[in-house]
Amino acid sequence: MTQERPNIIFIITDQQRFDTIAALGYDFMDTPNLDRLVKEGVSFTGCHVTAASCAPARASLFKGYFPHTTGILKNADRWRRSWIELLNESGYHCTNVGKMHTWPFETPLGFDERYVVENKDRYLEGRYYFDEWDKALRFRGLVKQQRELYRKLDDYADRLGAFEWELPEDTHPDNFVGDMACWWLDAHPNTDPKPLFLQIGFPGPHPPYDPVMRYAEPYLEKELPLYEVSQEELENQPPPFQELRDHNSKIDHDSVIMPLQPSQEQRHRQRAYYCANVTMIDEKVGQIVESLDRNGYLDNSVIIFTSDHGDCLTDHGHSQKWTMYDLITQIPLIVWSPGRFPAGHVVDSLCQQMDLGPTILDLAGIETPDTMEAITMLPAMKGEAWDGRPYVYAEQAKDGILTHADFMTMVRSDRWKIVHFLDEPYGQLFDMKNDPQEVNNLWDCPDHQSAKQEMLAELREWRIRSQLQTASLFQDHR
Repeated sequence: MTQERPNIIFIITDQQRFDTIAALGYDFMDTPNLDRLVKEGVSFTGCHVTAASCAPARASLFKGYFPHTTGILKNADRWRRSWIELLNESGYHCTNVGKMHTWPFETPLGFDERYVVENKDRYLEGRYYFDEWDKALRFRGLVKQQRELYRKLDDYADRLGAFEWELPEDTHPDNFVGDMACWWLDAHPNTDPKPLFLQIGFPGPHPPYDPVMRYAEPYLEKELPLYEVSQEELENQPPPFQELRDHNSKIDHDSVIMPLQPSQEQRHRQRAYYCANVTMIDEKVGQIVESLDRNGYLDNSVIIFTSDHGDCLTDHGHSQKWTMYDLITQIPLIVWSPGRFPAGHVVDSLCQQMDLGPTILDLAGIETPDTMEAITMLPAMKGEAWDGRPYVYAEQAKDGILTHADFMTMVRSDRWKIVHFLDEPYGQLFDMKNDPQEVNNLWDCPDHQSAKQEMLAELREWRIRSQLQTASLFQDHR
């Protein structure tokens, strides 16, 4: 191994939809720094996560296996190992600044050093954990904006999780993480012979949707795209999703109460605040790139930008994640390294986000374990012919929010998507060619039973293939 191996800067936001970057066709967004990465790098527009909530998606990404293989199926399931250990063992200096959502939060995971910042609003797990951001606020004598304070507002139930950031701008958690990443780079100029793996985890735009208002004001004046949600669509959703809607209308997860019939004004404000939070993160991404350049890292760096899943934001009548719409499973993925990868290249083939694992190992000159279910995307990044995956998959187990589905599985091809509920007669089937917004559920339609059976068969065959490929992982435990 030599120091000529690239530095790898891995930036992950939390709950950022794919339709939030202007250069990818969403011109209502203000994202000049991400636009630069798109124009000078490679964008994957068919990339899907493997789970519909944070921890199982992230564990899958950092292990290279599907959730049913990792056994990490919901938030707060224990996970402490990752392929980052292979990077570390091969000579990379591995640093984490911000969110990873491991459990426990501070498990090493292969990092030499961690500066952990977790969810802004922690209730279901880690309620009494103090991260770097909590400590910084306490040191400055500030009280964190959080659910107990938001609940005192007269219009709390009408806010849909959208609140104004009223503390100093630099104390906003996304500004805090971005600034801490720049501080770390400034404190560690590129004089170490070891290459750098730097993971930067932004807490936003995960709710509460709480931007600094000067970023929100332009979006409040814009017309923002909101899906029409019809009563027919809602009535045709599977019972667990109808229960999920009812649940989220009564319980304020992450300071969000989602009424069953929100007004257009409520929806627009929520969307404006969410988009503003993305713009705040975009600004920090630009500053991180400047810090990499200033400290001698940039010329030999690969920057990867992505998110762990999306957010319905009232589209389809739902709040946050826990469903299998593309708004949840499809995420932004940009890879930037001028001179190494072609500029402005767009890959629209289906792929899984966890495929970044072997891709990063390839970049680092490390052999990928044979059992790993993820596959490398490096040929696609180089502009070579690459077919991607014929199908992508996502899974989600029952948790404290998705309370009426024991296990849910999504299988998607270019044409069809199926959502299967364990041991239940209902589900979802969408024609992604003719119904890309996933409004018309064809599960019970007589004219589409052959497509339904084809996708159910693929679900079965995939689980069998997975078991065969990963069986050796468990041989030592027989």
